[in-house]
Amino acid sequence: MSMAALRPLPDRPLRIALDATAVPALRTGAGNYILELARALPRVDPGNEYVVFVPRPQAREFTVDAPNVRLVPIPLGGRPQRLLWEQLRLPRALAREGVDVLHSPHYTMPLLKAARSVVTICDMTFFLFPHLHQAMKRYFFRPMIRWSAGHADRLITISDSARADLLRLLPVPPERVVTVPLAAGDAFRPLPAPEVAAVCRRLGLTAQGYIGFVGVVEPRKDVPGLVEAFGGVAAAFPDLQLAIAGPSGWGAAAVARRIAALGLQSRVHMLGFVEPADLPAFYNGARAIVYPSRYEGFGLPVLEAMKCGVPVVTSDVAALPEVAGSAALLVPAGDLGALRAALLRVLQDGALARDLADRGRVRGAAFSWEACARATAAVYRAACGG
Repeated sequence: MSMAALRPLPDRPLRIALDATAVPALRTGAGNYILELARALPRVDPGNEYVVFVPRPQAREFTVDAPNVRLVPIPLGGRPQRLLWEQLRLPRALAREGVDVLHSPHYTMPLLKAARSVVTICDMTFFLFPHLHQAMKRYFFRPMIRWSAGHADRLITISDSARADLLRLLPVPPERVVTVPLAAGDAFRPLPAPEVAAVCRRLGLTAQGYIGFVGVVEPRKDVPGLVEAFGGVAAAFPDLQLAIAGPSGWGAAAVARRIAALGLQSRVHMLGFVEPADLPAFYNGARAIVYPSRYEGFGLPVLEAMKCGVPVVTSDVAALPEVAGSAALLVPAGDLGALRAALLRVLQDGALARDLADRGRVRGAAFSWEACARATAAVYRAACGG
């Protein structure tokens, strides 16, 4: 459906649909973004109406105490079924609901355009690092991202770095692309020591006895490199552990091979998915959080850790320096010697660790989900010509 075929905007509050069906049961970065946005938008934009399409099993997580939001649970059985729903059934649902603006927050939008459209493109990894994605995802998302970028009324990127990549790689007018940074919620803050210790015990850890990583274990995050860098400092800190918190993605077997090759089976804890309620305590209990990703559209774990007052070591690529500012130690992505040296600095220099923790708390306070939601609502108005 062309732009000209869209119905005129009504003389009433806008009816805005958020397609939140991409939120998985095991929530990580993009899923946290969509969930927090769905919770905040109706509160900060009470003059408009919101229809939020949610996966039926996660509907309770989206509950918002606001009169201008309605949740529509959708029964889905995995990514292929979700994508089919997006393309075949969502346009009819938009027409049935009388939706004026659709926000598709996970890269793609329906080919049949039944409302004005906003699409969030979180990063450009499908174009920059296609080998870091499974073939099936590459074949779908590359052409669909290209099509969505060309047909959406407005595009949102979650960092200036991701915006620059998008404009460099796709023929999109710059005025249609808006950066809206993400945030870390109020739960991410310094916590009382007994609370931290209790969660750590439940996870099989000792508070202040581990280096932490949070994220999906997949090639882009370079967890094998983190294991190797940890192996380079492990002998100097015999009681220190490495705790990896996150579900296994594709390619995760490489991590187990590296652990075995270095003889670190007793020193590295693969925790799998850690419940969101336990993550703030996990961050608090770490001597440092290390996030050696090779590319990020934002890098939520960096911000979450900083808000908790934990020293952070991360890569100097893509959006990570933009998020961290001067509140983290930055190392070249893939440089294991530099990563090992940064780990040693944080572990050996208490004054540096305290300074990073203090800077991180200040830096983290500059981001909020309310600000993210307000900026997003402004993009909806812009998509309608307002």
